Amino acid sequence: MECPECKSTRTSKNGHKRGKQNYLCRNCGRQFVDRPTTNRGYNDQLKRECLKMYVNGMGLRAIERVKGVHHTTIITWLKGVGELLPDAYTPEQIPDVGELDELETFIGFKKNKIWLWTAVDHFRQGILAWVLGDHSAVTFQPLWAIVSNWHCYFYVTDGWSVYPNFIPNGDQIVSKTYMTRVEGENTRLRHYLARLHRKTLCYSKSREMLGHSIRLLIHYLKFGDVPVPARFIP
Repeated sequence: MECPECKSTRTSKNGHKRGKQNYLCRNCGRQFVDRPTTNRGYNDQLKRECLKMYVNGMGLRAIERVKGVHHTTIITWLKGVGELLPDAYTPEQIPDVGELDELETFIGFKKNKIWLWTAVDHFRQGILAWVLGDHSAVTFQPLWAIVSNWHCYFYVTDGWSVYPNFIPNGDQIVSKTYMTRVEGENTRLRHYLARLHRKTLCYSKSREMLGHSIRLLIHYLKFGDVPVPARFIP
């Protein structure tokens, strides 16, 4: 019997659950049943409620406790929706002044740091583009490829050394004082997404799921609603 979590075959029988044989993975400790029922016919309203709870600060296991939907099912919904959402939205109006910043978080454990780079319009609400990765120019480059097309008069940033390598001389303003928009947007991300809270037991186990979470949250903050996962997703 193969573990659905780590794919190990080092498993043993561990009683019964709801009339089905329960197994224990000796590699990662995951308990699972043989041939679990994957489609319980969850309706669109419940899916939407679970995803709205997720982008309003609740962790996956907290939603499971409240709604009775297994957290792995919610993860499947999140992944199904996140794969269809864009990383960037075309600005309704091209920004005259752009703001750029980096939000630090981690994956798996706190020493495994990852940065969310965000770009916003200085005069309008909403994150327009973002990338995930390390704190280097390699990560920032694809974000700059989007932002540079705005041809802003100025780009407001902090003093991180990467920015002058891309922003033309005379077009960069280094000032925390004028970064209130982007810092406010990053604060909203931390407020709404449990895995980005500064003090929390929730955290991302993979870069992929962190990316899906950010896509869904940015969509929610922009449109005030969440997409419903496709019906073929259990």
